[in-house]
Amino acid sequence: MKKIVLILFLISAFNLYSQAGKLKKANDYYDKLSYKLAIENYLDLLSTDLANSEMIARLAYSYYNGNDLLNAEKYYQEALAIGTIPTEHYFHYSQTLKQLGKYAESDKMMNTFYEKSNTDRRAISFANNRSYLEKIEKEGIHFSISNAGFNSSASDFGGYQSVKKNEVYFVSARRNTLVKNNWMWNGRGFLDLFTINPTEKESPDLVSKVTTTFHEGPLCFNTDESIVYFTRNNIAKGKSRRDQKGIQNLKLYFAKVDKNGNWSDIKELNINSKDYSVGHPIISLDGKTLYFASDMPGGFGGADLYRATINSDGTVDTPVNLGKDINTEGQEMFPWISPDGLFFFSSNGHVGLGGLDVFVMSMNDNGMSFDNLTNVGKPLNSQNDDFAISFNKDGKSGYFSSNRTDGKGDDDIYSFNMVKPFIFKVKLQITVVDNKTNLILPGSTVYLKDNNGNVIQSTTVDLNGQTSFDIEPNKNYIISASKSDYKDNIVNVSTSNLSGSSIQAQVNLDKNQGVILYGLITDNKTKEILSDVKVSVIDKATGKTIFDGSTSNLGDFSKVLEDFKINQTLNYSITLKKDGYLTKTADFSKLISQPGIVNIHENLDVSLKKVEIGQDLAKLIDVKPIYFDKSKYNIRADAIIELDKIVKVMNEYPTMVIELGSHTDCRGTIQQNATLSDNRAKASAEYIKKKITNPERIYGKGFGESKLISDCPCEGTVKSTCTEEEHQKNRRTEFLIIKM
Repeated sequence: MKKIVLILFLISAFNLYSQAGKLKKANDYYDKLSYKLAIENYLDLLSTDLANSEMIARLAYSYYNGNDLLNAEKYYQEALAIGTIPTEHYFHYSQTLKQLGKYAESDKMMNTFYEKSNTDRRAISFANNRSYLEKIEKEGIHFSISNAGFNSSASDFGGYQSVKKNEVYFVSARRNTLVKNNWMWNGRGFLDLFTINPTEKESPDLVSKVTTTFHEGPLCFNTDESIVYFTRNNIAKGKSRRDQKGIQNLKLYFAKVDKNGNWSDIKELNINSKDYSVGHPIISLDGKTLYFASDMPGGFGGADLYRATINSDGTVDTPVNLGKDINTEGQEMFPWISPDGLFFFSSNGHVGLGGLDVFVMSMNDNGMSFDNLTNVGKPLNSQNDDFAISFNKDGKSGYFSSNRTDGKGDDDIYSFNMVKPFIFKVKLQITVVDNKTNLILPGSTVYLKDNNGNVIQSTTVDLNGQTSFDIEPNKNYIISASKSDYKDNIVNVSTSNLSGSSIQAQVNLDKNQGVILYGLITDNKTKEILSDVKVSVIDKATGKTIFDGSTSNLGDFSKVLEDFKINQTLNYSITLKKDGYLTKTADFSKLISQPGIVNIHENLDVSLKKVEIGQDLAKLIDVKPIYFDKSKYNIRADAIIELDKIVKVMNEYPTMVIELGSHTDCRGTIQQNATLSDNRAKASAEYIKKKITNPERIYGKGFGESKLISDCPCEGTVKSTCTEEEHQKNRRTEFLIIKM
């Protein structure tokens, strides 16, 4: 019997060891993006103890990448039935549901993703665009589409017009060379470049001179088609071609193109690396900049879009990430610039109809910044992957790719014609400054008017003296600015013949002569501006109220001193009040020798201290130590002055509750100190109770020597070595805020 038990134990141990090995192999395939092989191994483990929620989520994601959406949904459901899954999988599950057309369920999963990762730009994009379906529908139809007609049952995508050859280049796996590759992650054929005359629809030709045993992919020509940049797997000779995970990444190459469209002198681009992919090139219209996709370190996550200046020898300078307006933690790929200067790309990180969607943006500052992110909508986008848009030279037609269900193969190429152009608003950025000093003028009011002077919009500039309007292209506008103590001024703005989607205007204002009192109120600790602070300014000489109002949403206030004369001295009492902050009253005195703005906050601390539970009110309002005669607890005259400060604040805040704590040093017995401190605390509290509303809001409590600040024990035979100053720190009265 013992032998049988031992044999069974050994068999069980062997099975566990075997299962652990298979899980490791499955995870290795998964990490190397070999999803087809990962699926085979994960399926064998489903009935074992190793089938936890994370493993099943990996199985679901492997199916998702193989475009088997029904199995992806099935196993995501199973994973969540067992427990939670890694945060990233909530996003992938949401994408799975969206590609199955289950938008409501997808949105629920995105809500969960947002709750778990609300700093992720994909989650933020969703949270800011919850009505995305309505918005995309409202955008209308910009393209008519049709299947290109030269697709196969394999994966076909791209479509890059060559005027020199009167043909179209495209990418295809139609050679059916079955391999276990990583980039395609599904065991299908390598990608090669083909050409075809789309009007004649004959069989396509393999571009044999650039074809290797690995992948060739997306490409682009410069304007005169003398240079071509194209994507290819890492085929460096004599060197390791794979990164640490065993993935053979993509690289960019470039070649010369002769007058007949033949390629020669193929070279590897200098920004390539075996440790990350670089691909999907497009050259700017002026031929000076290369845009591309890469998962190089330092990006936002997944594949990001980059730009790099092209050197005279075809190499490029250091890549620059296109930034958070374009890139997310998801995938941004397949950039393209249309002949009219619009920037197109595909993304699954921005909110779309499902999978990769094509987006368009306007380009500013020679491609340094981008605005007006717009989903190009149906029918070009669908609930499946839509990508690799490219325009022909006419700027109206072109190609894109999709794995939608009505295609002939895995990915199909579609042709398009633009039926409605994208017309974006122009961002008008306005700065208001002093005409003499060129200093910005916060608080100025700006009016946007049409060419006839009718007010369209108005707003107030920010702390930097700036504001902006979204205006129509090809129109004329009038910008008017005004500010108290300044003369109004206007500038004319035209959006005709703009290169880009933004325009800047500056309005200079001439100052009325005189003296302006100006103050900026901030939080004492955070330095943030404080709006709605009640401000009272009283002339101490006359008792007249100079200003009685509140700070603006910019935290400031101003007052023209109409009767004030130069070389006189301002002598004011300024009181500041705001809920949740200590009221402050301070004297302000300044000799004025010339007209202009008198900035109170530069000469006087007008920041406010926030009142919070747990603070010692005595420290907030600089209450001096409360002294008592030796061994006594009657309230002295000097203590009354300090206690009245507490009374004043508690009457200003009728719901404030204070614990008045009295502490002694270590001298005297513990019991004596406890009794004495308790008597002193209660005596002080009783004094305050008589002068405030709801006297129960303060109570006294003696702590004796139980909470020494300076470590000065001196009980029994212990002799203290502390100085009198250290003992004094221990003899203190605290006014802790318990409730507001």
